[in-house]
Order: sequence, then C-alpha cells, then structure tokens
Amino acid sequence: MSRPRVYLTQPIPPGALARLCELAEVEMHDDPLRIASRDELLAGVRDAEVLFCLLHDRVDEDVLASGRRLRLVASMAIVPANIDVAAATARGIPVTVIPPLVTEATADITMALLLAVARRVVEADRVLRSGVFPGAQSTYLVGATVHGKTLGIVGLGAIGQAVARRARGFGMRILCLKRRRLSPAEEQESGVRWAPLDDLLRQSDFVSVHASQTPQTHHLIGERELRLMKPTAYLINTSRGPLVDEEALVRALREGWIAGAGLDVYEHEPGVSPGLLDLPNAVLTPHIGSADRDTRERIAGVVVDNIAAYLRGERPPNIVNPEVYAR
Repeated sequence: MSRPRVYLTQPIPPGALARLCELAEVEMHDDPLRIASRDELLAGVRDAEVLFCLLHDRVDEDVLASGRRLRLVASMAIVPANIDVAAATARGIPVTVIPPLVTEATADITMALLLAVARRVVEADRVLRSGVFPGAQSTYLVGATVHGKTLGIVGLGAIGQAVARRARGFGMRILCLKRRRLSPAEEQESGVRWAPLDDLLRQSDFVSVHASQTPQTHHLIGERELRLMKPTAYLINTSRGPLVDEEALVRALREGWIAGAGLDVYEHEPGVSPGLLDLPNAVLTPHIGSADRDTRERIAGVVVDNIAAYLRGERPPNIVNPEVYAR
C-alpha cells in the first residue's frame, strides 16, 4: 500500500521533519533562503495528498485546483490570510492552522528591534567591521535613550502584553490602545495606561504596532499618524506589514518626521520597498518574529499533529473550516 504524499514548501525543524517522514512520503522545496515560486508550488502540490505550507505561501483557487489528489492544507500560520479557505471548503478540503504559540518570541524580537534602532547597533557593527573604532566616548554613534522613555503599544493583545512586561523592565512608561478601554483597576495592576491613538502617537518615544490585520486596520499608521509622532520617536512593527503605509514611512524616515524604524514585517512581502533598504535609520529583519529554536519546533510539531490526526481519519484539532466534516 502506498504511503500518503506530503508537499512541504520549505524546510522545518529537524524533529518535526523526522516525525513527518515517518507518517508520509515527503517532497520538499529544500531551499531555506528562497520562497517556492508560483510554478514550484503548483507543481509540488499536483500529486500531493497534503500541502504543508508556511505563512508566506499563497494558496489560492489555482493551487487548490492543481492538487488533483489534495485532501488537506496544513498551514504553519495562526491566521490563514494567504489561503482561500472558502475555495478549499467548497472542494471539501480541511484547512488547519496553529494556535498562538509565537507570543513570547515575537515580543523578544520587538524589543530587539527597538534597542537596535535606538542604540544604532547595526550601524555600530558595520562601522567596526569596516576597521573604524571611534572611541568609547565618541559622539559618532550616540543614539536614543530607552530607559524611562514612553512606549506606545497599538494593540494590547497577548503579544502587546508580553512587550509591556519586557518594557517595564526598562523602566518605561507604557501607553496602549485597544478596542476596550482598560478599567482603573486594570491600569493599576498592569502599569499600562490607555490612550486614544492620536494622544499615544504624540506622547510616545517608541510606538510598537501589535494590532490584528483586518480591513479596518489597513494603513492604521499612515502619513497623518506618522506626522503626529515626535521627530525623535521610533516606529516598531512586528505585527503585519499592511498595517503601516510603507510609502509614507519611507518619506517619514527620509524627511525626518520620525527618527527611525525597526521592522520585521512589510506591506508587500516578500518584497520590501527599495527606499527602506537605503535608509540607515531603519533596522530591517525578514519576518523572523517566531524564529527561535524552541518556538519553531513547537509550531512545526503542531502542524505535524494536525496532519497525523487527518491521516488517522480523525478531524484535525486546529481546523478552521470544520464544516467540511459535517458533510
């Protein structure tokens, strides 16, 4: 009896991959530096029963139609924004995701970007590698103060709360925007004060974006919002790229509306606005918010759990369209 076939769109941690190979025949796009092209994805899914895809993979009607034997789409995303779930449901194909396991890892990269752009860590690294040592008290690489400054958190969900916990360790004053205003007791307990968006932007030395991506939050931070920020302030985004108007951000950084930005996500991933790449006051990472070993092993393991349940004839535990099993 032939084993089920799985197409994996990029390498995953070795423990999860070993488990997957015990369950099925695995064909993999094995280049971790390059997202599988559209043609590679269409070809890879053609004879697969299971598509194991990552957050960046766009699984639309054409991809689903190309999978002549496709019976499961198992995603490593929390929200299947790049998957046409309606089309999959129409074809009777279950779609699975992962629970929100990336909270602490994303909060870590948020603080890493905040510190790196404020204290000019990337610039300093480049200067030293070029053979220049300005001196321990040179003014050449003086950056912004972090301790005691005001951090505005846009979206106080699990990740926003985790960032707030870290920021308190730096003695920062913390403002937040969330849909429901915090009660006085909650503000007292958390050390976070609620503020309307405009007030938060005007008062904050650092603005960190953690809102969910919805049609209502598209370009939540645009030209108007960037112009409200202090010229000494920094924008950090580890949420989703389309929440920030990238074209306006490039202008803000070039023209000095704000002092700098730390970004892990981009409006048109995997594309990055060329203007951003040229700016020394922007620290840029390629969407690595969940890229610590323990977190990646856990989330890949959950996807394998979903696949294993499907192959046992069970309803996968993290399914987003359970109605396919009601038919």
